[in-house]
Amino acid sequence: MGNGILSGMLIAGYLAMINMITFVLYGIDKRKAVKNQWRIRESTLLLLAAAGGAVGAWLGMKVFHHKTKHRKFIILVPVFAVIWIFLLAEWLRVWK
Repeated sequence: MGNGILSGMLIAGYLAMINMITFVLYGIDKRKAVKNQWRIRESTLLLLAAAGGAVGAWLGMKVFHHKTKHRKFIILVPVFAVIWIFLLAEWLRVWK
């Protein structure tokens, strides 16, 4: 297995995992918000999006109707998604 294929599999696995975790945490935070319980810090939710979980964050915002009125989420989550799409496109260009 070539280095490009192996690194591609690792990147894909990482992105799948971080997006699943981020999506689930947005759902948990929404449920906790409704029940007036302990919450996940906004900085943690945004950090997960920045670390590659932007698609999971965006889906969590849409599915759970969570953080949809917070300007920093409305702006930053799509920005992080665009950055990751650009990074992936560059990685694919280099390894093709």
